[in-house]
Amino acid sequence: MTNSDKILATLNHVSLTHGSRKILKDISLTLEAGKVLTIIGPNGAGKSTLLRVLLGLQQADCGEVNLREGLRVGYVPQSISIDNNLPLDVQRFVQLGVRGSVSEVLSLLSIEHLKNAAIQSISGGEFQRVLLARALARKPDLLVLDEPAQGIDVMGQGELYNKIAELRTEYGFGVMMVSHDLHLVMAKTDQVICLNQHICCYGVPDDVSRHPEYQRLFGDMPDRGLAIYKHHHDHSHDIHGNVVDAHSGDCNHG
Repeated sequence: MTNSDKILATLNHVSLTHGSRKILKDISLTLEAGKVLTIIGPNGAGKSTLLRVLLGLQQADCGEVNLREGLRVGYVPQSISIDNNLPLDVQRFVQLGVRGSVSEVLSLLSIEHLKNAAIQSISGGEFQRVLLARALARKPDLLVLDEPAQGIDVMGQGELYNKIAELRTEYGFGVMMVSHDLHLVMAKTDQVICLNQHICCYGVPDDVSRHPEYQRLFGDMPDRGLAIYKHHHDHSHDIHGNVVDAHSGDCNHG
């Protein structure tokens, strides 16, 4: 497989403004088969919005989103609301929009015993696994996860991230994931983007504590053992992490 064959999706100079507030500014990235890309950043950084733009659920003001032809995407949203009066068990929920049996994915995520349970009766951690099972049942080329471990205890979070990494290796799909669980996901990711409306830094997990922008955003948290080896975008930061020589962020990219 050539490098171009591995590319699942690209975002080129994507920007989005809501009113006077800049949500995303000149975002460019590439998603590849077999690779896990994790998006980190403070609340309000635009992480979930970036996922929605990628999925076509929200329109950017400018820039391009290119998906490989025929790309199958499995999506785990940050939250989903289900009517308490809807008669729906776990198996039927996972099977919505999917052809064939879903027993395999239920077994993969150790929730086969829940298949006849009402979807409204299961715990938050179980529900997150059900959402992941539903995404995997689509046999995705790209798995998009928005805080997939939400509502799961610490031990369960570690198990879930391990399972995602194992499935990525086994099936070869790409993963784009938003997470706050830095100490858990960094051991299971190939690339990291630190987002705060713009891409502050990008690279592989290995000791980001030396990076001024990371210190500014996460300096009050314990050292997570995360590293950034690249810092290549259209502006720079001073020693305090402040943006200097910033690009205007308009939509004129030629």
